[in-house]
Amino acid sequence: MGRLYRGLPALARAPKLAPVKRLVLATQNPGKLREFRRLLAGLPLEVVAPADVGLTLDVPEEGDSYTAHSEAKAAAYAAAGRCLALADDSGIEVDALAGRPGVHSARYGGPGLDDAGRTALLLYELEGVPAERRTARYRAVVTIAGCGPARSFEATMEGRIATAQRGSGGFGYDPVFEIADGRTSAELSEEEKDALSHRGKAVRLAAAYLRELLT
Repeated sequence: MGRLYRGLPALARAPKLAPVKRLVLATQNPGKLREFRRLLAGLPLEVVAPADVGLTLDVPEEGDSYTAHSEAKAAAYAAAGRCLALADDSGIEVDALAGRPGVHSARYGGPGLDDAGRTALLLYELEGVPAERRTARYRAVVTIAGCGPARSFEATMEGRIATAQRGSGGFGYDPVFEIADGRTSAELSEEEKDALSHRGKAVRLAAAYLRELLT
């Protein structure tokens, strides 16, 4: 279930602006960009990718939590773009691996691995682990910055790790993240994934905050 997280002090404040009309999505990940655009489609804002406004920031993930990473990215993009920014940090937490890869999900196994390689490594680490011990969750923190103190929102999606990759949708660990009905996230339609996912829940909380902010 999603929940309101906490505000960020003056660090995340961008210069004070006239009416807010633009929201920049603080990610270069094409899969996340597609999801964010779908989830934010009803907002009275121009939702743009960094490339749309000439931003090529590389914000290092130096914190030790999803919140720290999300806040740092949102603050940096809000300041550089002089507009509202939405950032997220997310990961997969596997109980049999003591919560790994967690905040290191995007870098799991080192810089030489892509999504398929990281997913294969996860399956390798779980070889022989029975189904009842393969429980896991996706976790996401979404931050809005650029108009006063930043606000962060957290949500999770519970499931388990399958024994093999299935499905052609989604991205990241979706082909091995199995939900209660036995399908993986990669076998869900876009609408189903948006309704159930950690990121979908967190973005909806953030979108509700944005509607309040805009009024």
